[in-house]
Amino acid sequence: MRRTGAEAPRSLRNQGQPSRAQADAAGPEGAAKPAGAAKPASAEPAGAANSAGAAAVRAARTAAAGAAALALAVTLAACGGDSHAAKAPSGGRASGDDAARKTDPTRVPGVGDALHKEIPGKSSQVVAVYGEGKNSATATVRLFSKKGGKWTRERSWPAHNGRRGWTRDHHEDDKRSPVGVFTLTDAGGVSSAPGAKLPYTASADFTPPTYWPKRTRHDFDHVIAIDYNRAKGTSPLDPTRPQGPSKGGSIWLHLDHGSGTSGCVSLPREGMEYLLRTLDPDKHPAVVMGDRADLSR
Repeated sequence: MRRTGAEAPRSLRNQGQPSRAQADAAGPEGAAKPAGAAKPASAEPAGAANSAGAAAVRAARTAAAGAAALALAVTLAACGGDSHAAKAPSGGRASGDDAARKTDPTRVPGVGDALHKEIPGKSSQVVAVYGEGKNSATATVRLFSKKGGKWTRERSWPAHNGRRGWTRDHHEDDKRSPVGVFTLTDAGGVSSAPGAKLPYTASADFTPPTYWPKRTRHDFDHVIAIDYNRAKGTSPLDPTRPQGPSKGGSIWLHLDHGSGTSGCVSLPREGMEYLLRTLDPDKHPAVVMGDRADLSR
């Protein structure tokens, strides 16, 4: 079931720009821009000293410095997930129904009726992504397996999601991860993955653009495509968007670089390698993902 790199569609990166898959995956907003990028709007206008008095010049410089500091803060927050983002309310003590769901072995913990009924009945492997809050980039990934009608937690890893949090109406470049239940059918990456059970495409076309920060160099060593607005049974690099380009795409599980993504879910290398060795097409794996409040509905 392993695909070769030759089967992967040609990346737009080879035409002088990153592929659609790369652009919509984990590229940090704070990445260095290619040569020729527009100058920051906060730059002080030329000739200001000649068109205003000394006091006006000092005021302009103070304003420019403040704008630059703000821009830097926004960039750092974007690269690392906004630590000051509003947190979703905890909701206090769990209601009787919530408590019952958490202890019911026939249900995936923390997943309410709305999403639980969307988990395919034939799925016996579920990757659950628990987002910390609606506007948070911090999450936890847990793998559950079902035997005899009962779900058991197998492994758990710290993770990140879209740097702006979660949404039930994902759009291109909103920097939020889509809430929902999606199947997991295809994988790939820059590196090969001996032992991977999902069909796997190894290709250099997964390589992130050279102008991204060095910490993202290995983001796409391994990826698992989340079947959101994509053609199942194809390489994760396939640019097909059945719902149209405005709905985004190339939402993947991939390696973590320590901060929020542009919409994907990222986790440590050991987690990705374990999932590749464990997720089995015969068990119809799926992912249920969202912030905890949305998941529990």
